[in-house]
Amino acid sequence: MNQLLRSHADEIIREAIAAVLPDAAVQRALAGKKYPGRVLLVAAGKAAWQMAKAASDFLGERIEKGVVITKYDHVMGPIANFDCYEAGHPIPDENSFRATAAAIDLVEDLKPEDTVLFLLSGGGSALFEKPLIPGEELQDVTSQLLASGADIVEINTIRKRLSAVKGGRFAQICAPAQVEAVILSDILGDPLDMIASGPVCPDAATDQDAKNIVRKYQLKLSPEALRLLDVETPKRLDNVETQINGSVRELCAAAAKTCRRLGYTPLILTDQLCCEARHAGSFLSSILKTHQNDGEALAFIAGGETVVRLTGKGKGGRNQEIALAAAAGIAGIKNAAVFSVGSDGTDGPTDAAGGYADSDTFGALKALGISADDVLMENDAYNALSKTGGLIVTGPTGTNVNDVAVALLWRD
Repeated sequence: MNQLLRSHADEIIREAIAAVLPDAAVQRALAGKKYPGRVLLVAAGKAAWQMAKAASDFLGERIEKGVVITKYDHVMGPIANFDCYEAGHPIPDENSFRATAAAIDLVEDLKPEDTVLFLLSGGGSALFEKPLIPGEELQDVTSQLLASGADIVEINTIRKRLSAVKGGRFAQICAPAQVEAVILSDILGDPLDMIASGPVCPDAATDQDAKNIVRKYQLKLSPEALRLLDVETPKRLDNVETQINGSVRELCAAAAKTCRRLGYTPLILTDQLCCEARHAGSFLSSILKTHQNDGEALAFIAGGETVVRLTGKGKGGRNQEIALAAAAGIAGIKNAAVFSVGSDGTDGPTDAAGGYADSDTFGALKALGISADDVLMENDAYNALSKTGGLIVTGPTGTNVNDVAVALLWRD
């Protein structure tokens, strides 16, 4: 392993994530607000605890009570007057349903002068859920969608119609109280109605959109689930004010800033990366091949969210697949590396945030008798990269604004 490039990768990751933590942004969103009635808080998503803590630190006892729903191992301690729940992701579980029921109980019977602070981040689609079909069926439909290669917009279009809180329906539950939503975006282009399936946003998707997705991916739905596709979601909400307070654009810009400080000339290729993970890894390695003889240190940055098409039963995630898929292409390039991380600190159902591969990774795997192509077919990038020191582990970060992948070329 190239220790210099690995140290650069770790520094870029650390500083980029620190730049998009939601604390200051949440407090800016709440500054100067006047709340005539009761103030209640509901936070849902992978960054829910961090966002709720920032709001609590800023408003203190002005918040009467709160419910926080986040992923397992993401609660970092108690918050005064808040009930904190941990639940399943990316598949909702009984704790998701129980925690969401507590949130619904909290906001019932409010008055027009009351305010619900709704702090939302990615992951909320699984964590914040009251299904309109049996929980086991919802879990099965979610699993089908995740394995199909559908993108997050397609997945959330289906989720909305099978839920009592998604697609603007939670805002209706809060009415007549006002909802002040502060949202950390994890979807390309920041479509409000799709982030965590838009619990307090009017839904731009239609029943026909949902039916087309079912046909496209040949999803198996029960008659009741199919009937729910015909039930339109709210198209207008009059009790919601929304602010976006973080996105993948900021993550890419922060990564570029650190790359420049380390001596690279950075180029942000896109903040809209959306393709299969292994294709993204191959593409990044091709860029390094093109520029390998330029004679200067270069960094190519791509933000977004790729997808994994499940063809095996291994362990891994999309960011780990990007790194492993790049390994073969950069094997013959001196001082080259590709790494990719999820800003939330988790990549797929693993404890890794992402993966790292450099000029030595492919050869190291080959020496161990491991075929990178076979590993990718089995979706087992985690176990392969663990043998080369290529796992990136950050732990829960407190934010969630998509992924960032970086391809590095260091000068001789």
